[in-house]
Amino acid sequence: MRGFRLIAILIALTLCFPLAAQYRDDQFKRDAFTQTYADTTEKTKTDTTKLFDFKEFFGGLAHKRTASLKTLTMGSTIFIGGNQIYHKQYWKLPIIYGGIGAGVYGGIHFGNLYKSTGDTRFQTYSTLSYVGAGLVWWGSLMDGAVCFKSDKHPEPARSTVYSLLLPGLGQIYNGEFWKVPLYLGIMAGSLNFVVDNNQQYNRWKTVYDMATSEDPEVEKPPYSAENAKYFRDLYRRYRDYSILAVALTYLIQVIDANVFAYMQDFEVNDDISMHIEPAVTPVQFATTGGVPQAGMSVGMSVGLRF
Repeated sequence: MRGFRLIAILIALTLCFPLAAQYRDDQFKRDAFTQTYADTTEKTKTDTTKLFDFKEFFGGLAHKRTASLKTLTMGSTIFIGGNQIYHKQYWKLPIIYGGIGAGVYGGIHFGNLYKSTGDTRFQTYSTLSYVGAGLVWWGSLMDGAVCFKSDKHPEPARSTVYSLLLPGLGQIYNGEFWKVPLYLGIMAGSLNFVVDNNQQYNRWKTVYDMATSEDPEVEKPPYSAENAKYFRDLYRRYRDYSILAVALTYLIQVIDANVFAYMQDFEVNDDISMHIEPAVTPVQFATTGGVPQAGMSVGMSVGLRF
């Protein structure tokens, strides 16, 4: 029995050694170091190292090439109306440019009236005008994401843009409605803490300024400067932490929308079985150094595939 085991081990070790065969240099150069894939073509090459591709964006606006939603959205944040030009919806451009122009003009006009008259109504009108211009700009980006055509659903880029422009909308687009109250609740609670802590910070800042003022006409508060400084710094720190919580929640929901849009194509089931089968793997190694040449040996190695 011991001799049989030894013979079996020797046979297994022999199969693991490469079975060498000599190839001509021209065949080696053609096959040995060339990997081809059936589903790879020139049309599917994508440079993922670029954050923004000017050639892709302006080529898309000229209708000479296709552009991704990421490129269109990033370009349209500066080149307003780019999404609409790409989709050949030129009739929307006057609405966008007119709305933004009217909002900016109103903001400047009412701002000048407020400076000259001091009437706070004009200050409110100026703020609302600028907000209106921003909403038109925001709407142009949202419209571009909605009108973007894609054969895939959910489209990760669309889900990401939705979440960037309106928190929770990416989760709705992905069909994960239960996440919306979670993210919006955390953001709303954090914003409430931002407002409350900022009010307390301003209050104690005023108390500290009064306590340290050298003006004899300033009434001294019933708190020492040290106590006022302590609470001022405390609430300022809490306010900053609350702002950080809002920013992190916003970022997490954007990442969540993108990741789960990609994961829609993953097959997840309860089957945790493992399949093992023998496999033969081609191996190449040089007999005269690492440079490919006629002395290259090609062999086969036996192993297991999981």
